[in-house]
Amino acid sequence: MKKWVALCSAIIMAAGVVTGCGLDKPASTGETKGASKVDDTPLQLSMALQQVGEIPSKGNEFEQELEKYTNTKLDIQWIPNAAYDEKINVMIASNELPKLVRLNYVPTTINAMKSGLFWEIGPMLKDYKNLAALDKQYFENVSVEGKIYGVPVLRPIGRAAIVYRKDWFDKLGLKIPKTLDDWYKVMKAIATEDPDGNNKADTYGTQLYKRYNEGTQPPLTRIAVTQGAPNRWAAENGKFTPEFMTKPYVDTMKLFRKLYEENLINQDFAVYDLTEHDKAIDSERVGIKLGGVATNGRSFQDRMAKVNPKGVFDMAFFEGPNGIRQTGEPGNFGVMVIPKSSVKTEAELKRVLTFLDQLLDSKMATLQRRGIDGKHYKVSADGKNTEITDLNLFNKEIKPYRDNLISLETLNVLPQIDSPIGVKGNQMEGEGTQYSVSNPALTLNSAIYSERGKELDQMIWDAQTKYIMGRLDDAGWKDEVEKWRKAGGDQLIKEYEQAYAKMKK
Repeated sequence: MKKWVALCSAIIMAAGVVTGCGLDKPASTGETKGASKVDDTPLQLSMALQQVGEIPSKGNEFEQELEKYTNTKLDIQWIPNAAYDEKINVMIASNELPKLVRLNYVPTTINAMKSGLFWEIGPMLKDYKNLAALDKQYFENVSVEGKIYGVPVLRPIGRAAIVYRKDWFDKLGLKIPKTLDDWYKVMKAIATEDPDGNNKADTYGTQLYKRYNEGTQPPLTRIAVTQGAPNRWAAENGKFTPEFMTKPYVDTMKLFRKLYEENLINQDFAVYDLTEHDKAIDSERVGIKLGGVATNGRSFQDRMAKVNPKGVFDMAFFEGPNGIRQTGEPGNFGVMVIPKSSVKTEAELKRVLTFLDQLLDSKMATLQRRGIDGKHYKVSADGKNTEITDLNLFNKEIKPYRDNLISLETLNVLPQIDSPIGVKGNQMEGEGTQYSVSNPALTLNSAIYSERGKELDQMIWDAQTKYIMGRLDDAGWKDEVEKWRKAGGDQLIKEYEQAYAKMKK
């Protein structure tokens, strides 16, 4: 009965849109301009989102504000994090999908996009002022064979930062490194010149940890990129080269090999946990976090204030001899797609896109980032800043939506009243995208990587660790790269090149 009613509603609504305003522009309310004749019927909008904390009560004040502004009636299905991908796969297989679905950008959902289950929206983005104004890299990072099937759940792309003890740097007369030789001198100085003044040789410039070469924030890649290396993969004239086969990356490995040999980084990094690395920074044993983001600075500073009120943190972009070069991150927490089985007409598609566009209007961006004025936050007397007044209530009632919907801290939202380091961190995350170096293989499909990618990655990761620890010499490293190539690496390169060529057509 529910499906029958929903189908009838969809048909009636689609007919009203077609006869009332045509198919040229979306009907809308709020800041985003729509067609000359507006369909005032609320859009029945079902969504599948990932549960963050407690499930918010249905029809709460946040939802009421969102519905009123966007002229929608929301029906949100919250799915626990641990079961999210599995549940979405079941929904895809059974073809029982809501009108908006947040997909993680993983092989199974990429295949679903390729199969035509979702609307391709790339050619339509220019008609929506907020979506059209986003840096194109956000959309390129969720594209499939050059086509765009959804709107990314935004995260900063260029948020990489060197988070460091400024008071130590000042005491030792150090500057932010730009060359590999600079990095060596800084690491040696912090490890040998007693920056904390306790007359003990108990500090490191930085540390590595057991998953240092995985994920989107690998320290070696971040430094190597400043020296001219690619972000994971280089694509030149259609030819692909993995980072570890480039000279700047190998030179960066040699730097860490030297640091390890001279006991200037932790000797147990192969089994060392990232959480322990952060604790070592908090306890004044480490001066630099290489795998962090700009907004980490405030967190470290807040914790340091309780241990050593004189300790001072700061952040800097990664910079090399030729200027700032940031290792670009994917820039999303998944992607919002619109299923064809649930949204059957172009008219309704445009209304859903209007909803997504309106999420970036200042009022809706503020709603997602700050909550309800007077309840979760307040505006400063001069109207230039905001302040969260009840963080616990915000985390319970607003954060689940903020983490799933579409907004950025630096986009159409008044800045928060914050400490100088907090303000700087947010500014850096907003500015960093212009310096970011993207990974050209991020959205490419490869059959062998889908089947054996983890195995191929692990081969190189293990070889890198052995090389840094001195268990492989230069010849041994080259032998390991050749093994990788014969085990499937050459096939992976070939498939990436083919996929890249296909995308560029």
